[in-house]
Amino acid sequence: MTRAKATVSAVLISWVLIVPSAIADLIVLAAPGTGDAYYADVADAIFGFHVEFANRIGGDDRVLVLTDEGAFGRYADALGADKVARAAMADIWVRDFGAAVPDAPVMFRYTAAGQGRGRRGQAYADAVQEQLVAVLETAGLRFGETDLLNDGGNVVDGGAGRAVISRKFLRDNGLGEDAARAAIREVAGLRHVAFIDADEQGGLEHADGVVSFVDENVLLVNAYPGDPAYARQLKGDLKRGLPDVDIHDVVTPYDATQIYDERFGSACGLYTNALVTATRIYLPQFGIPEDQTALAQVRAATSREVIPVPSGQICHMGGGVRCMSWQVRGENAARLLKYFSRRR
Repeated sequence: MTRAKATVSAVLISWVLIVPSAIADLIVLAAPGTGDAYYADVADAIFGFHVEFANRIGGDDRVLVLTDEGAFGRYADALGADKVARAAMADIWVRDFGAAVPDAPVMFRYTAAGQGRGRRGQAYADAVQEQLVAVLETAGLRFGETDLLNDGGNVVDGGAGRAVISRKFLRDNGLGEDAARAAIREVAGLRHVAFIDADEQGGLEHADGVVSFVDENVLLVNAYPGDPAYARQLKGDLKRGLPDVDIHDVVTPYDATQIYDERFGSACGLYTNALVTATRIYLPQFGIPEDQTALAQVRAATSREVIPVPSGQICHMGGGVRCMSWQVRGENAARLLKYFSRRR
């Protein structure tokens, strides 16, 4: 991927619509590197979350955990070798540096916000992403590429060309909303985009900590009883970008009492950070009374099967079920599974 800051005219367009197959979604997780100092204190918690999550993935969905050689045996013993692949990744938040929009995948340029900021942070972010891209290209996956800066976690897509993206995208790329919508439509086929302000400015500012499509035209949004002005602005922005969308509040017992890295805040109590596949919703659960309320609210708003996933052990790191996972569909899913089956 070219590594110059993008303008609209600099966008490389090559996305291909992927034909669905028997697999609704291949859910890809990335284990921390063996001995990674940054994750040393939470490595066991990440492993426990991955195993718990992977064991709840079912129906038409499949799971694949990418590990280095040192972690492969531990994951294979817990999940079975068919669900684990030797492909070391430099970070665990594969959602952000993987391709967005699984029905028509496009690889945005991963931003420096998650990797230290500035030129050095951007250089590291590029290296993190290129490690994944090298595997995908070798496996023969097809996806578009663009120099537009954005994290996968900041693209909340709902099918039918709809998506929600935070205004950090505008600042990162020096674009106004009209130009940004045109660029996103060109590279990702998204025809209807709502831009929102993140509920916490600075840091990652991902839309997937604020909203989630739980059906094609149904949005789940955090409840903000302590900030009614922001809640009104949020819903107004959503309606302007997606006039026909049906908006449902979900209980939001946000908890920032424990934070692993002060740059990223907490995802504890954010049920909107759910993974939505073609047939299922994997909903974070935090071991608190509000879990049951959230489950009932989401089930009332969607036709998909809702699967609870314990996430309290990792949410203080700044992410949840969606942040930790990346989705691959159709022929791309089949190619990735075939590639790793040949390497076992």
